[in-house]
Amino acid sequence: MNLQVTPQSTSATASTPWWKGAVIYQIYPRSFADSNADGIGDLPGVLAHLDHVASLGVDGVWLSPFFRSPMKDFGYDISDYRDVDPIFGTLDDFDRVLARAHALGMKVIIDQVYSHTSDAHDWFRESRKDRTNAKADWYVWADAKPDGSPPSNWQSVFGGPAWTWDANRGQYYLHNFLPSQPDLNLHNKAVQDAVLDTAKFWLDRGVDGFRLDAVNFSMHHPCLTDNPPAPPGRRTRSFDFQLHLHNQSHPDIAAYLERIRALMDAYGADRFTVAEVGGDNADVEMKQYTADDRRLHSAYSFAFLYAEALSPKLVAEGFETWSGRHGEGWPSWAFSNHDAPRAVTRWAAPEHREAAARMTLMLLMCLRGNVFLYYGDELGLPQAEVPFERLQDPEALVNWPLTLGRDGARTPMPWTSAVTFGAFSTHEPWLPMPPAHLALAVDVQEASPTSVLHTTRRLVALRKALPALRTGEVRNVTAGEHLLTFERSVGAERVFCAFNISADAAPFQLPEGFRIVEAVNGASADSRRLPAYAGLVAVRS
Repeated sequence: MNLQVTPQSTSATASTPWWKGAVIYQIYPRSFADSNADGIGDLPGVLAHLDHVASLGVDGVWLSPFFRSPMKDFGYDISDYRDVDPIFGTLDDFDRVLARAHALGMKVIIDQVYSHTSDAHDWFRESRKDRTNAKADWYVWADAKPDGSPPSNWQSVFGGPAWTWDANRGQYYLHNFLPSQPDLNLHNKAVQDAVLDTAKFWLDRGVDGFRLDAVNFSMHHPCLTDNPPAPPGRRTRSFDFQLHLHNQSHPDIAAYLERIRALMDAYGADRFTVAEVGGDNADVEMKQYTADDRRLHSAYSFAFLYAEALSPKLVAEGFETWSGRHGEGWPSWAFSNHDAPRAVTRWAAPEHREAAARMTLMLLMCLRGNVFLYYGDELGLPQAEVPFERLQDPEALVNWPLTLGRDGARTPMPWTSAVTFGAFSTHEPWLPMPPAHLALAVDVQEASPTSVLHTTRRLVALRKALPALRTGEVRNVTAGEHLLTFERSVGAERVFCAFNISADAAPFQLPEGFRIVEAVNGASADSRRLPAYAGLVAVRS
């Protein structure tokens, strides 16, 4: 359904910053488009396809890491914060991407990974030489226990101890992720100054904001106290056996984030920061890190990213957590990203995935907060099955086959169905191109007015046309077993949203005084039932 929506006056939101309620499209550069036939996506490939991104109507682009790196964690192990890795291109290529995105009316935010570096970074190479050099305390070093064992029982996210012995220093260094990703000592003001200088480098080039990786891992507790055991539960990593009270989430992180916010504000009110905050205490920490307009602008939740099932209750809990109380920050939401299995695979059986893709896209566009679309979301791509011999992700290799892994969410973007490798590359891609994805390629969906791609464009346009969806409050939430309804409102505008989050039809009646302006999967005002995976948006007549 594609009904006419009359755009509302923008006077009420004229002072609202661009990022508040924005739709931001995440590009994982390795997998977006390859311009030089090496099987790895790159910045010129991104540049060549920015028109596609702009056609979705999004407000901005988030580029996952493209910095110089040994690629042991595919760019999240940075060896030079101020340069582009040669596999992705050059700084000039980045500048061209930035200029083209701006010309198309899109902002650009980039990843900044400040909790750790690569062990190939010059800072770490100097720090590990001895205990007296100028950067000796730029990383987290500690003596062994008398028996030679690590300083604490802390475990790495990727499995195994979070400490590695270094013979040069005669000490252990901390790494919350891979041993090749040593943790920076951000308790040290000189280290904070150094990462702020890195931020200035990119702000001076014209970027519009940052997605800050693993923010709650930025500072450990200097006491190095052992973490207590976690209650029994599902465990695939040694990391899962502990409550992470001491290796992360130090109270001083908040003051450090205030320094980042002050720098951003110095570049103008339109610069934007969004934090990645995971873990069992994420909701509390997200609010701490975005509080009172003094810290970061937003943080995004893992509530949906790691949810094995979507339910009305889960959405309602998100509304309650981020209800707009005084002093509360602004949320961001994503259903899929480079670290989580694609949502349609987690939330729907294969025969329902196209319908689920439409419904979840509509739901995402109706949430209060910013929304992130992961590349391929606009096509309804399912999680790819990557055979063990083709796995690249270190986490997937450690946990195989107990998790879906991250590689299956990072496979190449299918541009043209009948072309080898989907026109992603003329060379065998770094991850396989699933045949099922070729059937969902951009060219196939462009040719079908009823495709998920065209639905995405309509839904992004709908969010822009209705200020209540972009920045309004949430009220009158009803969360049944399968049916979710709520209203969004700003000023005199009221918008009613309804979703059937199940494979069975559900009883439903449109409230009096509302008319449907967009619907998916057969939702209708004339029916007393909402079909499987159907959704609708209605406005007050």
